[in-house]
Amino acid sequence: MRPPVAPQGRDAAWEPYSRPRVTVAVPRPLALIRARLAEPGVRGRRRPKLLRRVPPLHDLLELAARIGYGARGFVYLSAGVLILLAAVDLVGDAVGIRGALDWLAQRPLGRVWVFLVGLGLAAFVMWRVLQAVFDADHEGTSRHGLATRLGQAFSGFSYAALSFAAFSLLIRAPEGDPAVEGVIRSREQAATVLALPFGKWILVGAGLTIFGIGAANVVRAWREDFTEYLACSAKTCRRVSPLARTGHIARGLAYLPLAALVVLAGLKSEASDVTSLGAALEAVERQPAGSWILAVGALGFIAFGAFSFIEARFRRIRPPRDLNPLG
Repeated sequence: MRPPVAPQGRDAAWEPYSRPRVTVAVPRPLALIRARLAEPGVRGRRRPKLLRRVPPLHDLLELAARIGYGARGFVYLSAGVLILLAAVDLVGDAVGIRGALDWLAQRPLGRVWVFLVGLGLAAFVMWRVLQAVFDADHEGTSRHGLATRLGQAFSGFSYAALSFAAFSLLIRAPEGDPAVEGVIRSREQAATVLALPFGKWILVGAGLTIFGIGAANVVRAWREDFTEYLACSAKTCRRVSPLARTGHIARGLAYLPLAALVVLAGLKSEASDVTSLGAALEAVERQPAGSWILAVGALGFIAFGAFSFIEARFRRIRPPRDLNPLG
Protein backbone atom coordinates (compact mmCIF):
# COMPACT_ATOMS: atom_id res chain seq x y z
CA MET A 1 0.00 0.00 0.00
CA ARG A 2 1.27 3.45 -0.79
CA PRO A 3 2.19 5.67 2.23
CA PRO A 4 -0.26 8.37 3.35
CA VAL A 5 -0.01 11.86 1.95
CA ALA A 6 2.02 14.35 4.01
CA PRO A 7 0.02 17.20 5.57
CA GLN A 8 -0.22 20.36 3.47
CA GLY A 9 -0.20 23.29 5.89
CA ARG A 10 -0.25 23.90 9.66
CA ASP A 11 -3.74 22.63 10.43
CA ALA A 12 -3.72 19.86 7.91
CA ALA A 13 -3.97 16.21 8.98
CA TRP A 14 -2.58 13.09 7.55
CA GLU A 15 -4.99 11.64 5.00
CA PRO A 16 -4.60 8.27 3.29
CA TYR A 17 -4.91 7.81 -0.40
CA SER A 18 -8.36 6.53 -1.53
CA ARG A 19 -8.11 3.10 -3.25
CA PRO A 20 -8.83 3.54 -6.93
CA ARG A 21 -11.49 1.24 -8.60
CA VAL A 22 -9.82 -0.82 -11.25
CA THR A 23 -11.85 -2.53 -14.03
CA VAL A 24 -10.02 -5.35 -15.76
CA ALA A 25 -11.19 -5.98 -19.29
CA VAL A 26 -11.58 -9.72 -20.04
CA PRO A 27 -10.23 -10.60 -23.46
CA ARG A 28 -13.02 -11.44 -25.91
CA PRO A 29 -11.90 -15.06 -26.57
CA LEU A 30 -12.00 -15.81 -22.83
CA ALA A 31 -15.48 -14.27 -22.51
CA LEU A 32 -16.74 -16.47 -25.33
CA ILE A 33 -15.26 -19.56 -23.70
CA ARG A 34 -16.89 -18.69 -20.37
CA ALA A 35 -20.26 -18.16 -22.04
CA ARG A 36 -19.99 -21.46 -23.88
CA LEU A 37 -19.15 -23.30 -20.66
CA ALA A 38 -22.23 -21.79 -19.00
CA GLU A 39 -24.61 -22.80 -21.81
CA PRO A 40 -25.07 -26.49 -20.76
CA GLY A 41 -26.22 -25.38 -17.33
CA VAL A 42 -28.67 -22.90 -18.79
CA ARG A 43 -30.02 -25.48 -21.23
CA GLY A 44 -30.31 -28.03 -18.44
CA ARG A 45 -32.64 -25.69 -16.56
CA ARG A 46 -34.88 -25.42 -19.62
CA ARG A 47 -36.77 -28.23 -21.40
CA PRO A 48 -35.18 -28.95 -24.79
CA LYS A 49 -37.19 -27.92 -27.82
CA LEU A 50 -37.28 -31.52 -29.05
CA LEU A 51 -38.81 -32.76 -25.81
CA ARG A 52 -41.32 -29.91 -25.84
CA ARG A 53 -42.60 -31.27 -29.15
CA VAL A 54 -43.04 -34.84 -27.84
CA PRO A 55 -46.72 -35.47 -26.89
CA PRO A 56 -47.55 -36.73 -23.39
CA LEU A 57 -47.33 -40.47 -22.74
CA HIS A 58 -51.14 -40.68 -22.59
CA ASP A 59 -51.42 -39.40 -26.18
CA LEU A 60 -48.62 -41.67 -27.41
CA LEU A 61 -50.39 -44.73 -25.99
CA GLU A 62 -53.61 -43.73 -27.72
CA LEU A 63 -51.78 -43.29 -31.03
CA ALA A 64 -50.14 -46.71 -30.66
CA ALA A 65 -53.50 -48.34 -29.97
CA ARG A 66 -55.04 -46.78 -33.08
CA ILE A 67 -52.10 -47.93 -35.18
CA GLY A 68 -52.59 -51.41 -33.73
CA TYR A 69 -56.26 -51.52 -34.74
CA GLY A 70 -55.24 -50.41 -38.23
CA ALA A 71 -52.62 -53.17 -38.48
CA ARG A 72 -55.17 -55.78 -37.39
CA GLY A 73 -57.59 -54.50 -40.00
CA PHE A 74 -54.94 -54.67 -42.72
CA VAL A 75 -54.10 -58.31 -41.88
CA TYR A 76 -57.73 -59.48 -41.88
CA LEU A 77 -58.56 -57.49 -44.97
CA SER A 78 -55.62 -59.09 -46.80
CA ALA A 79 -56.59 -62.58 -45.65
CA GLY A 80 -60.23 -62.02 -46.65
CA VAL A 81 -59.27 -60.87 -50.15
CA LEU A 82 -56.97 -63.87 -50.65
CA ILE A 83 -59.66 -66.30 -49.43
CA LEU A 84 -62.21 -64.69 -51.75
CA LEU A 85 -59.84 -64.97 -54.72
CA ALA A 86 -59.24 -68.63 -53.84
CA ALA A 87 -62.99 -69.25 -53.70
CA VAL A 88 -63.40 -68.01 -57.28
CA ASP A 89 -60.23 -69.87 -58.42
CA LEU A 90 -58.25 -66.74 -59.23
CA VAL A 91 -55.36 -67.76 -56.94
CA GLY A 92 -54.18 -71.04 -55.47
CA ASP A 93 -55.29 -72.48 -52.15
CA ALA A 94 -56.88 -70.39 -49.44
CA VAL A 95 -54.65 -69.07 -46.70
CA GLY A 96 -55.25 -68.03 -43.14
CA ILE A 97 -54.00 -65.04 -41.20
CA ARG A 98 -50.40 -66.28 -41.02
CA GLY A 99 -50.58 -67.33 -44.66
CA ALA A 100 -51.55 -63.78 -45.60
CA LEU A 101 -48.31 -62.57 -44.01
CA ASP A 102 -46.35 -65.20 -45.94
CA TRP A 103 -48.00 -64.09 -49.17
CA LEU A 104 -47.29 -60.45 -48.38
CA ALA A 105 -43.61 -61.18 -47.70
CA GLN A 106 -43.24 -62.55 -51.23
CA ARG A 107 -44.50 -59.36 -52.90
CA PRO A 108 -42.32 -56.43 -54.03
CA LEU A 109 -41.19 -54.48 -50.95
CA GLY A 110 -42.70 -57.33 -48.95
CA ARG A 111 -40.20 -57.07 -46.12
CA VAL A 112 -41.05 -53.41 -45.64
CA TRP A 113 -44.78 -54.19 -45.46
CA VAL A 114 -44.22 -57.11 -43.10
CA PHE A 115 -42.01 -54.98 -40.85
CA LEU A 116 -44.66 -52.25 -40.63
CA VAL A 117 -47.40 -54.81 -39.94
CA GLY A 118 -45.24 -56.40 -37.23
CA LEU A 119 -44.75 -53.03 -35.55
CA GLY A 120 -48.48 -52.31 -35.75
CA LEU A 121 -49.38 -55.67 -34.24
CA ALA A 122 -46.83 -55.13 -31.47
CA ALA A 123 -48.57 -51.82 -30.71
CA PHE A 124 -51.89 -53.67 -30.60
CA VAL A 125 -50.42 -56.19 -28.14
CA MET A 126 -49.38 -53.27 -25.93
CA TRP A 127 -52.97 -52.00 -25.99
CA ARG A 128 -54.30 -55.46 -25.13
CA VAL A 129 -51.96 -55.51 -22.10
CA LEU A 130 -53.37 -52.16 -20.97
CA GLN A 131 -56.90 -53.50 -21.43
CA ALA A 132 -56.39 -56.87 -19.74
CA VAL A 133 -53.98 -55.98 -16.93
CA PHE A 134 -54.65 -52.31 -16.22
CA ASP A 135 -58.36 -52.25 -17.20
CA ALA A 136 -58.12 -49.48 -19.79
CA ASP A 137 -61.78 -50.05 -20.76
CA HIS A 138 -62.95 -49.83 -17.14
CA GLU A 139 -64.53 -53.29 -17.16
CA GLY A 140 -63.99 -53.66 -13.42
CA THR A 141 -63.42 -56.77 -11.35
CA SER A 142 -66.89 -58.28 -11.58
CA ARG A 143 -67.39 -61.71 -13.11
CA HIS A 144 -68.29 -60.22 -16.49
CA GLY A 145 -65.45 -57.70 -16.31
CA LEU A 146 -62.83 -60.32 -15.47
CA ALA A 147 -64.11 -62.58 -18.25
CA THR A 148 -63.80 -59.72 -20.73
CA ARG A 149 -60.28 -58.92 -19.57
CA LEU A 150 -59.32 -62.59 -19.76
CA GLY A 151 -60.49 -62.67 -23.37
CA GLN A 152 -58.43 -59.57 -24.08
CA ALA A 153 -55.40 -61.31 -22.55
CA PHE A 154 -55.84 -64.35 -24.83
CA SER A 155 -56.21 -61.99 -27.77
CA GLY A 156 -52.98 -60.28 -26.77
CA PHE A 157 -51.13 -63.61 -26.72
CA SER A 158 -52.39 -64.55 -30.19
CA TYR A 159 -51.43 -61.20 -31.70
CA ALA A 160 -48.04 -61.35 -29.97
CA ALA A 161 -47.43 -64.67 -31.75
CA LEU A 162 -48.56 -63.13 -35.03
CA SER A 163 -46.28 -60.12 -34.53
CA PHE A 164 -43.36 -62.46 -33.80
CA ALA A 165 -44.19 -64.43 -36.94
CA ALA A 166 -44.15 -61.20 -38.96
CA PHE A 167 -40.70 -60.25 -37.67
CA SER A 168 -39.41 -63.79 -38.26
CA LEU A 169 -40.27 -63.37 -41.94
CA LEU A 170 -37.67 -60.61 -42.10
CA ILE A 171 -35.01 -63.24 -41.39
CA ARG A 172 -36.37 -66.04 -43.52
CA ALA A 173 -39.02 -65.26 -46.12
CA PRO A 174 -41.08 -68.23 -47.38
CA GLU A 175 -40.06 -69.50 -50.79
CA GLY A 176 -42.89 -71.90 -51.61
CA ASP A 177 -46.67 -71.79 -51.57
CA PRO A 178 -47.88 -70.04 -48.38
CA ALA A 179 -50.69 -72.59 -47.98
CA VAL A 180 -48.26 -75.51 -48.08
CA GLU A 181 -45.85 -73.70 -45.77
CA GLY A 182 -48.67 -73.24 -43.27
CA VAL A 183 -49.57 -76.95 -43.23
CA ILE A 184 -45.94 -78.00 -42.79
CA ARG A 185 -45.46 -75.53 -39.97
CA SER A 186 -48.62 -76.67 -38.17
CA ARG A 187 -47.66 -80.34 -38.40
CA GLU A 188 -44.17 -79.65 -37.09
CA GLN A 189 -45.63 -77.83 -34.12
CA ALA A 190 -48.11 -80.66 -33.49
CA ALA A 191 -45.29 -83.24 -33.62
CA THR A 192 -43.35 -81.20 -31.05
CA VAL A 193 -46.37 -81.14 -28.74
CA LEU A 194 -47.05 -84.86 -29.13
CA ALA A 195 -43.45 -85.60 -28.13
CA LEU A 196 -44.05 -83.98 -24.73
CA PRO A 197 -45.37 -85.88 -21.69
CA PHE A 198 -49.18 -85.94 -21.98
CA GLY A 199 -48.70 -84.36 -25.40
CA LYS A 200 -51.80 -86.08 -26.70
CA TRP A 201 -54.01 -84.35 -24.18
CA ILE A 202 -52.19 -81.05 -24.58
CA LEU A 203 -53.04 -81.16 -28.29
CA VAL A 204 -56.64 -82.03 -27.50
CA GLY A 205 -56.74 -79.10 -25.09
CA ALA A 206 -55.35 -76.80 -27.79
CA GLY A 207 -58.10 -77.92 -30.16
CA LEU A 208 -60.76 -77.31 -27.53
CA THR A 209 -59.29 -73.87 -26.87
CA ILE A 210 -59.53 -73.04 -30.57
CA PHE A 211 -63.12 -74.26 -30.53
CA GLY A 212 -63.87 -72.09 -27.50
CA ILE A 213 -62.39 -69.02 -29.20
CA GLY A 214 -64.49 -69.65 -32.28
CA ALA A 215 -67.68 -70.21 -30.30
CA ALA A 216 -67.01 -67.12 -28.17
CA ASN A 217 -66.72 -64.99 -31.31
CA VAL A 218 -70.08 -66.24 -32.56
CA VAL A 219 -71.78 -65.65 -29.19
CA ARG A 220 -70.20 -62.23 -28.94
CA ALA A 221 -71.52 -61.31 -32.36
CA TRP A 222 -75.10 -61.80 -31.15
CA ARG A 223 -74.86 -60.44 -27.62
CA GLU A 224 -72.42 -57.51 -27.63
CA ASP A 225 -73.07 -53.92 -28.56
CA PHE A 226 -69.96 -53.12 -30.61
CA THR A 227 -70.88 -49.44 -30.92
CA GLU A 228 -70.59 -48.96 -27.16
CA TYR A 229 -66.92 -48.12 -27.49
CA LEU A 230 -67.23 -45.93 -30.61
CA ALA A 231 -67.20 -42.13 -30.47
CA CYS A 232 -69.23 -41.46 -33.61
CA SER A 233 -72.73 -40.34 -34.52
CA ALA A 234 -75.70 -42.65 -34.04
CA LYS A 235 -76.15 -42.86 -37.81
CA THR A 236 -72.55 -44.00 -38.32
CA CYS A 237 -72.83 -46.51 -35.48
CA ARG A 238 -75.92 -48.08 -37.04
CA ARG A 239 -74.07 -48.48 -40.34
CA VAL A 240 -70.89 -50.05 -38.95
CA SER A 241 -72.50 -52.39 -36.41
CA PRO A 242 -73.36 -55.07 -39.05
CA LEU A 243 -69.70 -55.11 -40.09
CA ALA A 244 -68.67 -56.05 -36.57
CA ARG A 245 -71.31 -58.76 -36.19
CA THR A 246 -70.63 -60.29 -39.61
CA GLY A 247 -66.89 -60.22 -39.01
CA HIS A 248 -67.06 -61.92 -35.63
CA ILE A 249 -69.39 -64.64 -36.92
CA ALA A 250 -67.13 -65.36 -39.89
CA ARG A 251 -64.01 -65.41 -37.74
CA GLY A 252 -65.64 -67.69 -35.20
CA LEU A 253 -66.98 -70.18 -37.75
CA ALA A 254 -63.61 -70.29 -39.54
CA TYR A 255 -61.95 -71.67 -36.39
CA LEU A 256 -64.42 -74.54 -35.88
CA PRO A 257 -63.17 -76.95 -38.61
CA LEU A 258 -59.59 -76.29 -37.56
CA ALA A 259 -60.49 -77.05 -33.93
CA ALA A 260 -62.13 -80.34 -34.93
CA LEU A 261 -59.06 -81.46 -36.90
CA VAL A 262 -56.70 -80.59 -34.04
CA VAL A 263 -58.81 -82.50 -31.51
CA LEU A 264 -58.96 -85.57 -33.76
CA ALA A 265 -55.20 -85.39 -34.32
CA GLY A 266 -54.66 -85.34 -30.58
CA LEU A 267 -56.99 -88.26 -29.94
CA LYS A 268 -55.27 -90.34 -32.63
CA SER A 269 -51.79 -89.00 -31.75
CA GLU A 270 -51.20 -88.29 -35.44
CA ALA A 271 -49.47 -85.01 -36.22
CA SER A 272 -50.20 -85.54 -39.90
CA ASP A 273 -53.90 -84.93 -39.19
CA VAL A 274 -53.18 -81.39 -38.04
CA THR A 275 -53.57 -78.69 -40.63
CA SER A 276 -53.54 -74.91 -40.90
CA LEU A 277 -56.45 -72.49 -40.94
CA GLY A 278 -56.06 -72.08 -44.70
CA ALA A 279 -56.11 -75.84 -45.28
CA ALA A 280 -59.16 -76.19 -43.07
CA LEU A 281 -60.92 -73.60 -45.21
CA GLU A 282 -59.84 -75.56 -48.29
CA ALA A 283 -61.50 -78.63 -46.78
CA VAL A 284 -64.68 -76.61 -46.45
CA GLU A 285 -64.42 -75.57 -50.10
CA ARG A 286 -64.32 -79.21 -51.22
CA GLN A 287 -67.77 -79.82 -49.71
CA PRO A 288 -71.02 -79.31 -51.66
CA ALA A 289 -71.52 -75.56 -52.18
CA GLY A 290 -68.15 -75.14 -50.49
CA SER A 291 -67.04 -72.32 -52.78
CA TRP A 292 -70.08 -70.28 -51.81
CA ILE A 293 -69.50 -70.95 -48.12
CA LEU A 294 -65.84 -69.96 -48.51
CA ALA A 295 -66.80 -66.76 -50.33
CA VAL A 296 -69.22 -65.80 -47.54
CA GLY A 297 -66.50 -66.46 -44.98
CA ALA A 298 -64.07 -64.33 -46.96
CA LEU A 299 -66.54 -61.46 -46.99
CA GLY A 300 -66.83 -61.85 -43.22
CA PHE A 301 -63.05 -61.54 -42.84
CA ILE A 302 -63.14 -58.42 -45.01
CA ALA A 303 -65.95 -57.02 -42.85
CA PHE A 304 -63.91 -57.68 -39.70
CA GLY A 305 -60.92 -55.90 -41.23
CA ALA A 306 -63.09 -52.96 -42.24
CA PHE A 307 -64.52 -52.68 -38.73
CA SER A 308 -60.98 -52.70 -37.32
CA PHE A 309 -60.27 -49.62 -39.44
CA ILE A 310 -63.45 -48.07 -38.03
CA GLU A 311 -62.16 -48.77 -34.51
CA ALA A 312 -58.80 -47.24 -35.40
CA ARG A 313 -60.63 -44.02 -36.22
CA PHE A 314 -63.58 -43.85 -33.81
CA ARG A 315 -62.89 -46.11 -30.83
CA ARG A 316 -62.82 -44.53 -27.41
CA ILE A 317 -59.30 -45.18 -26.23
CA ARG A 318 -58.55 -44.18 -22.66
CA PRO A 319 -55.08 -45.30 -21.60
CA PRO A 320 -54.96 -45.59 -17.81
CA ARG A 321 -53.08 -42.77 -16.12
CA ASP A 322 -52.54 -44.84 -12.98
CA LEU A 323 -51.06 -48.20 -13.97
CA ASN A 324 -52.72 -50.18 -11.21
CA PRO A 325 -53.79 -53.76 -12.15
CA LEU A 326 -56.60 -53.69 -9.60
CA GLY A 327 -58.04 -50.45 -10.99
